[in-house]
Amino acid sequence: MRITQGCFSFLPDLTDEQITAQVEYCLSRDWAVGIEYTDEPHPRNTFWEMWGNPMFDLKDAKGVMMELDDCRKAHGEKYIRMNAFDSTRGLETVTMSFIVNRPEIEPQIVMRRTEVDGRAIRYTHEVVR
Repeated sequence: MRITQGCFSFLPDLTDEQITAQVEYCLSRDWAVGIEYTDEPHPRNTFWEMWGNPMFDLKDAKGVMMELDDCRKAHGEKYIRMNAFDSTRGLETVTMSFIVNRPEIEPQIVMRRTEVDGRAIRYTHEVVR
């Protein structure tokens, strides 16, 4: 099962050249880029581990790609994503997010549907490894 979260998630994995092009686009719009990783891709897990701080002052895609390479060396068996932050309104708002690394074997997320009082339906998710 392929985890689909963020931009480009229904496309084949991006190559490093394609990732660099996306980073250049983000930097051209003065968005800061941050890198995060996790081994728990549950849809409600919004708290991934940060790889360093978001790169607010970086203007060159090579620096971001060097950080990505270091993160892959340390956490290559986990999910890694890039986030782009737009701070033009005084807030750190995630404008773009996409997965740049996946484990070889992805866990399955099983959705269970249960009918409860008043014909309401409750959904639960479970990660199966």
